[in-house]
Amino acid sequence: MSKPLIEVDPTRPAEEQREVLHNRWHPDIPAAVEVRPGDVFIVETMDWTNGQVRNDDDASDIRDMDLTHNHILTGPIAVRGAEPGDLLVVDILDIGPHPKMNWGYTGIFAKSNGGGFLTEHFPEAHKAIWDFHGIYATSRHVPGVRIPAIPHPGILGTAPSHELLAKWNERERRLIARDPHRVPPLALPPEPRNAILGRLKPGTAEFDRIAAEGARTIPPRENGGNRDIKNLTRGARAYLPVYVPGAKLTVGDFHFTQGDGEITFCGAIEMAGWIQLHVDLIKDGMNKYGIRHAMFEPSPVEPRFSRYLVFEGYSVDEYGEQHYLDAHVAYRRAVLEAVEYLKRFGYTGEEAYVILGAAPVEGRISSIVDIPNACATLWLPTEIFTFDILPKAEGPTPKIQGGRLARPH
Repeated sequence: MSKPLIEVDPTRPAEEQREVLHNRWHPDIPAAVEVRPGDVFIVETMDWTNGQVRNDDDASDIRDMDLTHNHILTGPIAVRGAEPGDLLVVDILDIGPHPKMNWGYTGIFAKSNGGGFLTEHFPEAHKAIWDFHGIYATSRHVPGVRIPAIPHPGILGTAPSHELLAKWNERERRLIARDPHRVPPLALPPEPRNAILGRLKPGTAEFDRIAAEGARTIPPRENGGNRDIKNLTRGARAYLPVYVPGAKLTVGDFHFTQGDGEITFCGAIEMAGWIQLHVDLIKDGMNKYGIRHAMFEPSPVEPRFSRYLVFEGYSVDEYGEQHYLDAHVAYRRAVLEAVEYLKRFGYTGEEAYVILGAAPVEGRISSIVDIPNACATLWLPTEIFTFDILPKAEGPTPKIQGGRLARPH
């Protein structure tokens, strides 16, 4: 592997490497490096939490995590000649774990600190550590599974314009105002605390202004950003809208593997890593193709499974309340069905929840027109298990002694 264009050390704090890192979206964060259309290059990334998660059996780090650090991202990377209205073409040529961190983690966040898709059912913090063995990951905390890699950047995006940034902040402020004391919150407003803005120096007027305006990187938006799409893996090609001169490409939040939805919030197998990219431009591509959001071509080399067990859910929540064509409720019900099923083999609910977040499950909206019930499905690949989980006439036989997930000490 050639020398990376940007090197980072996942064992050191991001604050000591801030010249090539940032954790807010803002058009005025200076580019760390510049590349040309047609260039191929490698950059390294931290894990998304600034090294707050430890390789141990104590989930206090998940429970007590300071989310104002996140996400720690590599860049921005300026692309020479990129102008607003272009499409930035990004090929993911290769990706893998950082050589200093050959392990990853999955966390169930406490409801009081971010929560997750099923936070009402699993409100307490838990953690699983995964060891990487080539293309597979196994965990001392989640027995009975061996999960193949589908490594991908959770975040791949470009910088917003000043106008787009103002639009984000205003619409999210209006959402927060609907229920400003909700736990977890409806959205995250700009937060100057622990902002990292590349080579800008804390305490300067420019740093303070950008820190006060910069959008949090948690949700996906028009610039791409935190989509957490497992299929954006090696061999995929992304098309990203350009909103500022140079595009200011950013990448980070690497996952060894993940299921559709990343349902526990820290639901992938999170890792530090490296990525090899190729970039190009389609001039005026946003107008030529009517594109206002990112899109991508999936890879032809993803893991392929031959057998799935597919769980269904509808727009009736777990409390019996009918909703109208609500795909969120339907997918939650499909996930809950899968959790209950896996518990019959000895897993705790939390362990089942971690498996469904970390394994490359397929989540689909299977029907969205038959009032009042949308139908969502969760496709669980049965080959990831070291034992047979298919239904039998004699019923399920517990194969796992659950209760190994790390809890806070």
